[in-house]
Amino acid sequence: MSISSSINNDLKNAMKSHDKVGLTVIRMIKTDLMNEKIKLGHDLSEDEELTVISREVKQHKESISDFKKANRDDLVETQESEMKVLEKYAPKQLSQTEIDEIVSETIKSVGASNMSDFGKVMGAVMPKVKGKADGSLVQKSVKNNLK
Repeated sequence: MSISSSINNDLKNAMKSHDKVGLTVIRMIKTDLMNEKIKLGHDLSEDEELTVISREVKQHKESISDFKKANRDDLVETQESEMKVLEKYAPKQLSQTEIDEIVSETIKSVGASNMSDFGKVMGAVMPKVKGKADGSLVQKSVKNNLK
């Protein structure tokens, strides 16, 4: 089942079950997907849909971090409950071990040897982990492997 049809089914179920958080998040995702479709001028591929969802997950993580710093536990709670719904549609995230393996393989394949090759390694790694790993985790792994 495609992401769009899954979202549409979940929207109906959220309406029937009066799930306000789920309804809000699903409508937000549908709006984001529609805006991206209009922006690109064509129906979205599954990869493009995952990019939009990953962008939304990243925004929520940043908001949670900011709200925690500001001691706004009420807003943290809201963002975390929305994240649970969003994660249902987001691609499965790679573990730190899997990220480290991909980084070390990429370092070998591009012939990187020191920190001056950081950009080259990041440029080669990011397409491999697109949507499946947080960029900051990848960056930390690359720095640790290029010491």
